[in-house]
Amino acid sequence: MSHHHHHHHGHDHHGHQHFDMQREGNQKGLLIALCITAGIMILEFIGGLVTNSLALLSDSGHMLSDTSSLALSLVAIWFANRAASSEKTYGYYRFEVLAALFNGVTLFVIAGFIIYEAYERVLNPQTVASGTMMIIAAIGLGANLLSAWSLLRQGDVKDNVNLRSAYLHVLGDALGSVGALVAGLLMLLFNWYIADPIISVVVALLILKSAWGVLTHSFHILMEGSPAHVDINKIKELLKEIDGVKGVHDIHVWTITSGLHSFSCHLQVSDDQDCQAILQKALNLVNEQCGIEHSTIQVEKSGLEHGELKV
Repeated sequence: MSHHHHHHHGHDHHGHQHFDMQREGNQKGLLIALCITAGIMILEFIGGLVTNSLALLSDSGHMLSDTSSLALSLVAIWFANRAASSEKTYGYYRFEVLAALFNGVTLFVIAGFIIYEAYERVLNPQTVASGTMMIIAAIGLGANLLSAWSLLRQGDVKDNVNLRSAYLHVLGDALGSVGALVAGLLMLLFNWYIADPIISVVVALLILKSAWGVLTHSFHILMEGSPAHVDINKIKELLKEIDGVKGVHDIHVWTITSGLHSFSCHLQVSDDQDCQAILQKALNLVNEQCGIEHSTIQVEKSGLEHGELKV
């Protein structure tokens, strides 16, 4: 998968190696986090049933979405590693973005369920075995922080939407465990059993916040939106400054998957210019300004005519 455009740029071996290594780290971090999260989810679910705590159950529900999202993120990376084919010329990279979108949707559903259940409990608060609940929540918190650390250390949380969605899930879990601890303490000291549903609603709202970010980001990529770090007007101006370039049109920048972007445009050049030299300058410029290696640039002289372009 890492040799589909080496023939025309001599400078992107390193970029691809870095991209592949990052994916390997992402996979490793996800696997560690997945094992930890699945274990804690089972512990919290059983603990929630035994202690009758909605805060623990809501946290384990959150964990369930996380376990599935981590598993999905792993499957997505594995899928994305499959080579491009004649039907799927970009390979399976987009699967990662679809996975992130699906994760965002499941989080909404789980949060809705928790809020509904909490509403019932506010109307009639139930007794909770708070001591046991706190012990389980504390174990959960430790494990979540361990997962988050392994993702941060191994993976690329900043730029990869798939990994970022997994990391946000894990952080949300840690907050859920903190919430369960606080609720447990309030019930232990003051017998405020209403703290349990209230804290679970707070957890649900935190889940919604992270879900919204992941949803909008993945939707932007699927709608072929341009990457946040790229300013199209700036590139256009810079390309126009190249000697011999008369005009730039039909510019498109889009994201295939996190960290992998594509660029295309048409350059109108003066008839007496060396097209190859201009093309080389333009390719280097896009690479240096936007970090995009995958550029397709069409060079046109005055004799060329093409039909009206829809987009």
